[in-house]
Amino acid sequence: MKAGDNRWKDFPDYILGITKEIWEDRGLAPKMKEYYHRDCVVRTPAGVSVGEAAMTTTTIHTLNALPDRQLLGEDVIWSGDVETGMLSSHRLYSTATHLGDGPFGPPTGTRLAYRGIADCYAKDGQISDEWLVRDNGAVVRQIGSDPETWARRLVEAGKAGAPLTPENDVAGPYGGRGNHHPEGARLADLLSRIMAGDFAAIPECYDRAAELHYPGGVDARGPGGADRHWLPLRSAFPDAAFDIHHVIGRDDADMPPRAAIRWSLTGEHGGPGPFGPPSGAKVHVMGITHAEFGPWGLRREWTLYDEVAVWTQILMHSG
Repeated sequence: MKAGDNRWKDFPDYILGITKEIWEDRGLAPKMKEYYHRDCVVRTPAGVSVGEAAMTTTTIHTLNALPDRQLLGEDVIWSGDVETGMLSSHRLYSTATHLGDGPFGPPTGTRLAYRGIADCYAKDGQISDEWLVRDNGAVVRQIGSDPETWARRLVEAGKAGAPLTPENDVAGPYGGRGNHHPEGARLADLLSRIMAGDFAAIPECYDRAAELHYPGGVDARGPGGADRHWLPLRSAFPDAAFDIHHVIGRDDADMPPRAAIRWSLTGEHGGPGPFGPPSGAKVHVMGITHAEFGPWGLRREWTLYDEVAVWTQILMHSG
């Protein structure tokens, strides 16, 4: 989105609109060239790519596998302005049928539903920096596998690549940290307390009826559901460094107060949990959390990280 561009009513409309033009309206290469900088940096838990051309190729491969994919934008939580550029944290619910060869192997005919969250930096009408997390754990379960088995196949076939780590990350043009809205600070404080081992923060801060969505397509409720997600994750990486990289909070008309945080866990797989017995592998977990708040605390949460990418790092370490 750029100054004087009247096609879009606001930044969320721009993000939702270009996503539809590229994917569902089949704009593909021409629209990717229009909306993405030629040297755009894209990070996923599976690795880093640089350049619009690589992104276009990946998009075509994904559409070959999922030709009827719909990308339903649930929310765009954003910060910045037209002059300095804007950062959107765009949560999508995708539906598709696995009808072709591609990143999920031979077609299975399975009807899929899964979420993804993309943090995109846009300035002067083009996206030049992106962080993308897709719920691959949900996808591979729906096609009849599981994250560990799928990661093992990738590693054994030599298709795993180099998962994203602080060492192989590539610096892009965006250096912002978000905004200073109180709802962003509220979510940052909650996650920091949990990752510091203060799990009493969960019953203190979550609505008893909170609606929760976690990796693997898991839906849960209330403080107990949050505890069953966050405690095992911390148990698996008890000494890993928890870092918050970006924080946005917002109050918008017709929307509850909400926040988006991009975070990471980096360290040794040193404890029991959702990734099997401790392996000693050094692991980097790239995560994004969205939350909405109500009168009785956190009322909705969406947290995503890629279980397949975590298992890939563990299996590459263990051989």
